[in-house]
Amino acid sequence: MDEMRIRDLGVIDDAVVELAPGFTAVTGETGAGKTMVVTSLGLLLGGRADPALVRNGSERAVVEGRLTLDPASPVVARALEAGAELDDGELLVSRTVSAEGRSRAHVGGRSVPVGLLAELGEDLIAVHGQTDQQRLLRPSRQRGALDRYAGEAVAEPLARYREVYRELRQVSATLEELTTRARERAQEADLLRFGLEEVAAAEPVVGEDAELAVEAERLGHADALSSAATLAHAALAGDPADPEAVDAGTLLAQARRAVDAVRHHDERLAALADRLGECGYLLADVAGDLAGYADDLDADPVRLAAVEERRSVLAHLVRKYAGTEGTLAEVIAWAETGSVRLLELDGDDERIDELGARETELRARLADLAAEVSQARHAAADKFAAAVSDELAELAMPHARVTFAISQLDDLAGIELEGRSVSYGPHGVDEVEVLLAPHPGAQPRPIAKGASGGELSRVMLAVEVVFAGADPVPTYLFDEVDAGVGGKAAVEIGRRLAKLARSAQVVVVTHLPQVAAFADRHLVVEKTNDGTVTRSGVKTLNDEERVRELSRMLAGLEDSELGRAHAEELLEAARTARAR
Repeated sequence: MDEMRIRDLGVIDDAVVELAPGFTAVTGETGAGKTMVVTSLGLLLGGRADPALVRNGSERAVVEGRLTLDPASPVVARALEAGAELDDGELLVSRTVSAEGRSRAHVGGRSVPVGLLAELGEDLIAVHGQTDQQRLLRPSRQRGALDRYAGEAVAEPLARYREVYRELRQVSATLEELTTRARERAQEADLLRFGLEEVAAAEPVVGEDAELAVEAERLGHADALSSAATLAHAALAGDPADPEAVDAGTLLAQARRAVDAVRHHDERLAALADRLGECGYLLADVAGDLAGYADDLDADPVRLAAVEERRSVLAHLVRKYAGTEGTLAEVIAWAETGSVRLLELDGDDERIDELGARETELRARLADLAAEVSQARHAAADKFAAAVSDELAELAMPHARVTFAISQLDDLAGIELEGRSVSYGPHGVDEVEVLLAPHPGAQPRPIAKGASGGELSRVMLAVEVVFAGADPVPTYLFDEVDAGVGGKAAVEIGRRLAKLARSAQVVVVTHLPQVAAFADRHLVVEKTNDGTVTRSGVKTLNDEERVRELSRMLAGLEDSELGRAHAEELLEAARTARAR
């Protein structure tokens, strides 16, 4: 987060909070509006919009944030997917809350659901406040952070586990489909087998239906065709029953003889005589063919019945397997495709056996890898718990103990692990949760329930310090992390915040000078005489102003010589500690 502008929120009229990499401390007198910084970030993260936050007399409160993002960040991909625009790697985020309770959100100039802000906030800012502890309080985040803390010890077997897990999911899905649809597939196979037998019995040939249609047409009109051919032959070659009838052949011969007698007088007429000769030959051929056709044509009722029966069989196949507009070729194609499908269906039993054996093998391998991942998590958890407990001892919680509860859920459909059938998923079989016992004899409980507000912030600080670099969130916000502590414990809190700031941006709202002294940048929230915080009311302090503010925090007097000396001593001690 580079900059945040707050308007008409609580006591803040109009203020700009300029943030920077490293450790930024936010201080100010009680009631000056320090917690509005936390509230504003909460709104930008998709927190609940309370109309009571809107400043009296204003129509709405507005919070705007400007962030510089790594192009590889999942936030960039998700924002672009939502239609947001980035300006040189910067993303503008805003939230508006009206006095009537309506809320609007914008990301990269695009109006978006408020839920998107919360989604982006998961990977942007970790907030640890008196009433708002996020991210690492969720078991899924705790498991992911533990895995990153463990490094390759978990990452390598978990990667192999996920490969086997993906294959097992595919095999199980295919096996389930085959077994649950067994009856349907058996019915499909029976229908295919009947249809293929019906087609095979008919032995259809491509184009056969068209040939039979032609033959049926000819046989159905055999008498008419024979009569027509006979009459045509008589007209061309003469009728034996009527010798005196004039036929076309006789007339054509007469025409040729008349022309041949004088053809030598004119070449054109000679050419016409030749053509008449050609007509005579052609007429004789046609007459002969007509005679042959009439002789060959035979009205055969038996053959006609056979043809019609065959056509009926083929038409039935077309209607049944190719549709009303289909063809015999489509029936034959259906039979070819159906044969392949029937082979698949007939091979299902064998395939089910193969898939079942493969599933059993994969489940066994998955169980082995899950055990390996779980073992690595336990080893990392022990190391982590010891480190966090050591950190808490320096944060005024010397008797607090942090442990990990790593367990598995029983599931009859799960995988076998140490004699139990346990639930499994893409992250393994482990349910991971951080537990806290704040004092000796206390029962370890989830950290959200095992600590008070001030203790919880310190626990989360210890957790974040140990996880530093393992949980890649760019910004951490702590509100009142120093509640209920002072002296050496306060110094240790400041030291650890500075340590965390080496790998991330850290913003801390604090009332302890020992903590503020460790900051790389110091912001102070000041109210004007009328009780508001204006644009100039959030100041970045220079070295001299910082001494005065720390003096005020120490002694309540900005210009007390003793307070100033103590403030300078704190700053020097912090600089020395950070340099180590």
